[in-house]
Amino acid sequence: MLTARVLGAKAVVTPVSSNDMVRRLPEFTEVHLTRIGSPFVIAGMEKAQATEPKVVGFEANGGFFLGFEAHLNGVLSPLPTRDCMLPIIAPLFAAKQAGKPLSALCADLPACFTAADRLQEIDRDKAGRFLTWLIEESAARAAFFAPFGAISGVDLTDGLRVDFESGDVVHLRPSGNAPEFRIYAQSGLQAQAQKVMAQAKEAVAAQLAR
Repeated sequence: MLTARVLGAKAVVTPVSSNDMVRRLPEFTEVHLTRIGSPFVIAGMEKAQATEPKVVGFEANGGFFLGFEAHLNGVLSPLPTRDCMLPIIAPLFAAKQAGKPLSALCADLPACFTAADRLQEIDRDKAGRFLTWLIEESAARAAFFAPFGAISGVDLTDGLRVDFESGDVVHLRPSGNAPEFRIYAQSGLQAQAQKVMAQAKEAVAAQLAR
């Protein structure tokens, strides 16, 4: 997010599992959420460029995609592939420009914390049926997530992401290439994000053990 901001990006494309902070920064006029995986991010960038040329993409697990000619102490050509150096150099450059330590730039960002974990060696068929049950049966979904609070929104871009009126988020997704079930959580406090993730992991584990 710091890299996108210092480069002057206006549109950001990132997977649905990325931290919601990106949608709270006023510099970005468009934020597009995709399925998890760099091919989906790149395809999303190509689509976004139809309306906003200054588009970038990034993934939560690393890699930055530059979709336009940017300037950072010189010209940077577009590079729509995972770049590991730019998100290291650009925030340091921004800190130098601002006359602040990098920690201060991070502290100025909106408070939104992510916690993630996984259940390993799961029955993938059972996991698929469980997630389909939550997606298709609204009563089952409401009952399963009742301990987390009232649901304010559901996103099916990749798995099942549930937003709660408290601002917390739970995102459930079976891995596409391993016998694993991924659990993501978000909250305005780091300790709460960890708590929600642990609670969701325990609830999912109980369902898959049946």
